[in-house]
Amino acid sequence: MVTPPLNDSKNPIAVAEAALSAAASVMVVQSVVRTFMPPEFQGFLFSGIRGFLSRFRSEMTMVIEQYDGYAQNELFGAAQVFLAAKQSPSMTRMRVTKSPKENHFNLAMDRNQKLEDTFHGVKLKWVFVSRQVDSGNRVHQGRNSTAKHEEQYFELTFDKKHREIVVKSYLPFLIDEAKSIKQGKKTLKLYTPGSNGPYPGAWSPVNLDHPATFQTLAMDLELKKKIMDDLDRFVRRREYYRRVGKAWKRGYLLYGPPGTGKSSLVAAMANYLNFDIYDLELSGLLSNADLRRLLVETKNQSILVVEDIDCTIQLQDRKSETQAANMNLMLMGYKRQYQVTLSGFLNFIDGLWSSCSDERIIVFTTNHIEKLDPALLRPGRMDLHIPMSYCTPCGFRLLASNYLGIDHHELFGQIESAITTARVTPAEVAEQLMKCDEPEVALGDMVSFLINHKRKENEEVIEERVGRSQLVEENGMREEESSECELLEE
Repeated sequence: MVTPPLNDSKNPIAVAEAALSAAASVMVVQSVVRTFMPPEFQGFLFSGIRGFLSRFRSEMTMVIEQYDGYAQNELFGAAQVFLAAKQSPSMTRMRVTKSPKENHFNLAMDRNQKLEDTFHGVKLKWVFVSRQVDSGNRVHQGRNSTAKHEEQYFELTFDKKHREIVVKSYLPFLIDEAKSIKQGKKTLKLYTPGSNGPYPGAWSPVNLDHPATFQTLAMDLELKKKIMDDLDRFVRRREYYRRVGKAWKRGYLLYGPPGTGKSSLVAAMANYLNFDIYDLELSGLLSNADLRRLLVETKNQSILVVEDIDCTIQLQDRKSETQAANMNLMLMGYKRQYQVTLSGFLNFIDGLWSSCSDERIIVFTTNHIEKLDPALLRPGRMDLHIPMSYCTPCGFRLLASNYLGIDHHELFGQIESAITTARVTPAEVAEQLMKCDEPEVALGDMVSFLINHKRKENEEVIEERVGRSQLVEENGMREEESSECELLEE
């Protein structure tokens, strides 16, 4: 018997040795790359290798990035939700989070993990890629520093011949399934400008668990019904807005003294519609460009809130825009230029940029409506003006029911009579009712509070009148002295 030579390509021993040698070489290369090459370059290298090898394969790979320009990629968010609900033996790591106020765990693919899916007999392979990339150089306290952010994307690989099925059937199915999953376990979010994302100021969410509802708001019943009817009409008018050629949005201006429940009304609107809230702080933005970036990142079915707009930024003075645009301020060792202007803000409200999202509500709150520029208040920007007044007898009865659990009491008549003349806010009334659990004691203290409050109001009015009288007398005396001086000069 003749033993076949070891270098024969058909020899299984030679084939096995060659395979082991190749595998060892690959492991050595991977080890060297991970040891000596920075993480931000590893992704580029492996991606390049995959791209080169793909030329000799019948497979196609689609890249689904997190952002499409400034806007979030809807398909990326849908893939996150859809794949989190999948279980695959090929996955060895998963991210798990849970808010203290949520009843479920939130699962997500961890970086560089793989998952296999099947759709109508087509095999699909998912890979979640995440890497650190440079955002650019910055000067901080006299030193140059490189800012970085995390870039994330999905790679979807399948046989090229199934491209049409994937594009026309699988991806739309994925988006619909993700919407159903999110709606089934949606937790309202409160978004504020933060540091996450491809640029400073991107939105960062926290769970919104505000208990306010229209049933608990201490405001006029007719006004509450008017607001709820307006919200219901808005959400069912998608085709109407499209037909008349308007962006599907609605503006509300809440105005009144502090403590009248403006923030609680915003929370009640969010709970009623099941909409997320975006809290926009204008004073933290550097330019109109930052404002646009934040705008395009807001999602559909959301409420955008600008609280205390009269204090947030000097929007009432249009002549000062040019001066503000040319002022350079020193902050944290480098120059920053504040350029959020009224014209830019108005374009954000009802200009071209206002159509970047659908089914969006914009809410402004202010304690001083008279300070706002009329350009902000016209219909199309602020469509519905909602006065938030002092507490009324109807509001008091609702608060008494909420805080004390009673609907009738012999002191109600006296309290309601005093409330009609005393200017007290719902917040002040609620604070008094919270001081004691015994209705008799709490209501007795409420009567004393209202009497004292009315007495202080009267004293302030008297002092104001006395001050005005003194001012008039002083002005009259000055005029007389001026007249006497003129006569003497003549």
